[in-house]
Parts: sequence; structure tokens; C-alpha cells
Amino acid sequence: MFDYIKGELISKNYPYCTVECNGIGYSIFVNSRTLSSLGELGENIKIYLKLIHKEDNMFLCGFIKKQDRIIFDILTSVSGVGVKVAFALLDEFTSSELVEAVVEENHKLISRTKGIGAKMAQKIVLELKDKLVKQDITAGVISSKATNPVVSNEILIQVQTILQSLGYSQSEYTKALEEAVEIVKKGDEQELLKETLKILSVF
Repeated sequence: MFDYIKGELISKNYPYCTVECNGIGYSIFVNSRTLSSLGELGENIKIYLKLIHKEDNMFLCGFIKKQDRIIFDILTSVSGVGVKVAFALLDEFTSSELVEAVVEENHKLISRTKGIGAKMAQKIVLELKDKLVKQDITAGVISSKATNPVVSNEILIQVQTILQSLGYSQSEYTKALEEAVEIVKKGDEQELLKETLKILSVF
């Protein structure tokens, strides 16, 4: 129903911000990482939205990056993970850091998030990794000039699928993935994804 909103930032009162667009003020539920990234009051901003509809309430959640909203949607599809838990995870980690922890099955790192115990962290790792790699997305093929005998086509496709599930387009990740292919020393999905995300973070 909603994709994003562009308008003037009117207020920042954690855990909400207010954005005015065409004379209407929209109250948006955000986490502290998002709130601190919004800028100063009076500035024009863009926030990606997610409408949450419960039996007795409706509210908008806001995200600076589309990738964060995608991860939020996947997180809240895990049984036992609601809006507050998903926001806590996205406060503790960037979307790229969280995906990296999941792919590496580092549930101990995830459990450092406030309100998430060891069992929940293990459950998130198991279910989120499965959902990431099974996204119904057709992965493109990177340029043939990127070659490394330790990286198989299967690994390339798996990593591209995860990148696309995070909201990166092929044009956005191709160069970073090509560079990562050239520098990895092991032909596994975790290392290739980790190196690609590192490169993307500095673009």
C-alpha cells in the first residue's frame, strides 16, 4: 500500500518521527538507528514505509534503506519475531552485518541483541538463512571477466540471490561481486558474500 514518503521532518520523539507531506503529518515508528540518521528538523527526507495492521491497531514503520525494510519483512516472518525484536536487531546490526552473521551461523553474535536469548538467536539463524537463500529471485550472471577457479557457478548464484533479496540490483552489486571473486581464497558462499558486502559498504 505504501512504498515511501518524501516530506519535511517535523519531529523526532523516539520511537516516532513525524513527516509532513502535502499538509498531512505522518507519525512513523522507527528504531534509534533510523532516527539518528534522519537529519535535522525542517529538512526534506525520504523514508521507506511498512504498514503494520493488527487487530486493534495500524501503524507505519520507517526505514532509511530499502534493504532494511526487506530484512525487516523476512525477520518478522520468523515465528516469535515481532516488530520490536526486528527493530532491535536492526538497531544492533546493519542489514549487511545481520545477513553476514546469519550466513556464518553466528548465533552467539546475534544473541548479544537486547531481548534475544540463545534459543531465539539460533532460531533466527536457521529460519532466516533458509528464507534468504530460497527467495524466489532469478539471479543474474556476473561478467565472465571475473574468474577464480575456487568459486563455482553455484556459489555465484547463491550469493547473487542473497544480494538481490537484500534489495541490491544487478547493476549495483556486479562490480563489487566481481572484485570479491578475485580476492577470495576459499570457494564458499560465506566468504564471498562477506567480501562483497564489505566492498558495497564503501561504494
